[in-house]
Amino acid sequence: MEKTENLLQVSSNPHTRDTGTTAEIMRTVLISLCPAAIFGVWNFGFHALLLIVVTVATCVLAEFLYEKALHLPITVTDFSAAVTGLLLALNLPPTLPVWMAVLGGVFAIIIVKMLFGGLGQNFMNPALGARCFLLISFSQAMTTFTKVDAVTGATPLAVLKSGGSVNLLDMFIGNTAGTIGETSAAALLLGAAYLLICHVIDFRIPLTYIGTFTVFVAMVQLFSGNGFSVTYLLAEICGGGLLLGAFFMATDYVTSPITPGGKIIYGVLLGVLTGIFRMYGSSAEGVSYAIIFSNLLVPLIERISIPRAFGRERRAS
Repeated sequence: MEKTENLLQVSSNPHTRDTGTTAEIMRTVLISLCPAAIFGVWNFGFHALLLIVVTVATCVLAEFLYEKALHLPITVTDFSAAVTGLLLALNLPPTLPVWMAVLGGVFAIIIVKMLFGGLGQNFMNPALGARCFLLISFSQAMTTFTKVDAVTGATPLAVLKSGGSVNLLDMFIGNTAGTIGETSAAALLLGAAYLLICHVIDFRIPLTYIGTFTVFVAMVQLFSGNGFSVTYLLAEICGGGLLLGAFFMATDYVTSPITPGGKIIYGVLLGVLTGIFRMYGSSAEGVSYAIIFSNLLVPLIERISIPRAFGRERRAS
């Protein structure tokens, strides 16, 4: 009896622990984003590289100076600021002025992240919050895209929305206009596979998100009377940052549900909202706004998806 009692230890939650650290997780995310970042630089040239370097440096420096000024523990070594900077850079047009990227980096770290308590306390994804801030403030600069040959052109989704046709192979490889990190579906899928293999993200959110969006677009095609087109459907999936958002931003630990059922609800909501914004909105995109709106609903989603203890009713509060 005494031996059994010695084996039992009562402790406070959490009862499930992991040896992984925040820094290790963030380093894995940085590595997973490298294929998209490298392809973006190869695709768009030196200015794309400059935007990536400046945005990452701005985010890290902004967090360091904020914590230094307020005498808070320095947390830049956890690489979360670097991840925010890289994600923001990959969501920027390759021709954006550098000073706008700097402003976006400061907004992401100071306004969206640090003023709400730092990592773990922000209510929305900092990189997407900054992207939407830049879209509202500098709409022309944020919606001016270049092709591989540096000629200004519309994104594939904008072409689809206007009734044109696109080259699906070019979209998969990345030889199209768009933001630095969204053009190559192949590079994004490579990074996503690395995250899944390393067990950094849960498959429920991205697969539910993409699956729901796929069903939504297919239903819109069928009920519109224009017929079903596989090419159109695959182009919608490969374009507009859907893969970047689904695997790298919607899965953010802080701003996504932790309950298994909540992840499914969250993914369905993301897919429906993205479909509505793309099919019926004035813009051909919609991923950023869908994720931010869903981030705001995460507390409610978790409240209604808390597993019920055996033999007890789920509490409303």
